[in-house]
Amino acid sequence: MLETRHYGPGSDAGGEHWATIASLIETCKLCGVDPYAYLADVITKIVNGHPNSCIDDLLPWAYPAGPELKAVA
Repeated sequence: MLETRHYGPGSDAGGEHWATIASLIETCKLCGVDPYAYLADVITKIVNGHPNSCIDDLLPWAYPAGPELKAVA
């Protein structure tokens, strides 16, 4: 029998996946890294064959922080 999995917001697995992504995004923010740029770069590196032995290089705190934004007005 074919097992179907639902990873949407109404399932436990979907909630766990969302919690992982939300945690990663918040960690990026705390480290001063743009979450969108970080995720795009990490996914690109994984697709291009980033070695498993250098996985620590892909963590948010290993990325350079973006420039600080200053309030205007």
